[in-house]
Amino acid sequence: MASAGLREELECSICLSIYTDPVTLRCGHNFCRGCIDRVLDTQEWSGGYSCPKCRGKFQKRPPLQRNITLCNIVENFLSTQPGQEESQVSRTCDPTTSCENRKCSIHKDKLLEYYCVDDASCICVSCSLAGEHRGHQVDTLNEASKKMKCKLRSVLQEVMSKKENTEKRIQNLDLRRRKTLEKAASETERLTALFRDLRRCLEDLERRVLTDISRQTEWMVLPYDEVIRQLEVEKDDLSKKIQQIEMLCNMTDALTIVQTSVKDGLCGTEEGDNEDTEGHDKHLHDGRDLDVASISCTLHRLSDILTRENVHFYTQVTADISLDVNTAHNELEISDDWKMASKSEKKQNRPKTQYRFQWYAPQQGRAEA
Repeated sequence: MASAGLREELECSICLSIYTDPVTLRCGHNFCRGCIDRVLDTQEWSGGYSCPKCRGKFQKRPPLQRNITLCNIVENFLSTQPGQEESQVSRTCDPTTSCENRKCSIHKDKLLEYYCVDDASCICVSCSLAGEHRGHQVDTLNEASKKMKCKLRSVLQEVMSKKENTEKRIQNLDLRRRKTLEKAASETERLTALFRDLRRCLEDLERRVLTDISRQTEWMVLPYDEVIRQLEVEKDDLSKKIQQIEMLCNMTDALTIVQTSVKDGLCGTEEGDNEDTEGHDKHLHDGRDLDVASISCTLHRLSDILTRENVHFYTQVTADISLDVNTAHNELEISDDWKMASKSEKKQNRPKTQYRFQWYAPQQGRAEA
């Protein structure tokens, strides 16, 4: 029972086995040197160090002080215990690795203590000296572990660098995405306000044009209405006169016919009245027409509106586009960088092609790609 109690005091809290090369931290807790080294290695990339048992914090990687007294106690204890080989397995065992996994699959009683570089496999001493790995480059597990740690740290740096670059790309793309959304929102707001103002101006212009037409129409139609009213009265009088004449024409009493005709002046001429009426009609016709020129002048304000509202339609230019000399028009001269075309005084001698671009001369006299 005393031996069992002593064994518990001599167990590493990390690997739960008897101490191997025990060391002490500043907080006073003891661990196997290999166990605490592995723990501190994993903490190195987390930005801080701490004791696995009491969680005490250390600003820097704590120094490992070999506990000589504890080493002597462990050696004395192991010398009195049977099955030292099994104890050795337990003492070198990683907490995540079972004892069986540390034995050679070929030489069942041998521990895996070496690493074959040629075959990239862990082997025992018998495999190295007399087995299939004889003559191969062999390292101890500690040496192989140190080399692999160096490689892993190098790989870790590369992976962390790639991660950092990926994060930067994500940030840059997200920034460009947000700028695109902001630009689109700003452009949408600008165009919405522009078209709202255009609709307001167009509605105001429509009211002015229609009001002008209505005013001109009233001014032109009013005299016609007055003359037509007078002519309607005249038409009624003529209708009555026609009835009276027709009645006299149907009478047989000569005296009544003569007396009534003279009295009412039915036999007088109407030509003068007709000439006056027709002249008045012609006078109404002259100079009374819809002033289309005035309306057109008002409509010309559309261009003023567009100019005042600064209406421009942009097309994005791609910097990577290059002009094709072979398909350019013979009256165009292409710059050396194939980015600009201008009107040429000298006709170019280019091969004929069915895809020949036609010459279009903008105001500034050149076109850019």
